[in-house]
Amino acid sequence: MTGNKPPSSDPSHPLLTLEPLLEAVEDGLGRAGWELSGLQKTTSYEFEGRWAGESSRSAYLFFHREGVPGEASIDVFLDETSRGLKGNLALVLDGAALERLGPTREVLETLAALGRSALPPGYRTPLTLRYRLGKLDADPAGARTEFRFKLYIPREAMESGHATVADLAVTCARAFQEILDSSPLAPLLDDGRPGPG
Repeated sequence: MTGNKPPSSDPSHPLLTLEPLLEAVEDGLGRAGWELSGLQKTTSYEFEGRWAGESSRSAYLFFHREGVPGEASIDVFLDETSRGLKGNLALVLDGAALERLGPTREVLETLAALGRSALPPGYRTPLTLRYRLGKLDADPAGARTEFRFKLYIPREAMESGHATVADLAVTCARAFQEILDSSPLAPLLDDGRPGPG
């Protein structure tokens, strides 16, 4: 601890609770030009089975930025449990209707290539493609799609402190922007036209 500062104000002090982790992520994404547009916190105490006796405090943060395609947002999930902190940042995009998207394998190959090119190496970075049908009797060709590029914050970053996590958030946001700016992404995004059914 330096001077009269509390531990969390030292940028190199380990992040041990939810709020300092939240502040570091918000700091980094704000520096990268993304604005916080929503925040939800939850606390859970009632667990059964292998999680009996555990407690969890979680935060969901939503960031937006003007002028990005695909109604893009950065969604952040942070969790504090008795086992420690964990968290991830996700670029969330509305994809085109299923009938206009093309074969699933090709879409995933394109998205994965974009992620490999843009996201920093050495991190856990899963990719999700979701289909959503508005009602059971709707035409599946009109199913809406959603893409999520995700990066997990490693424990080592949180142990290194605010500055490391904030810098990682900046790096992640810039990688997400590179994905958004890529020409192969544009044909896969929602163009606003309604699907059938």
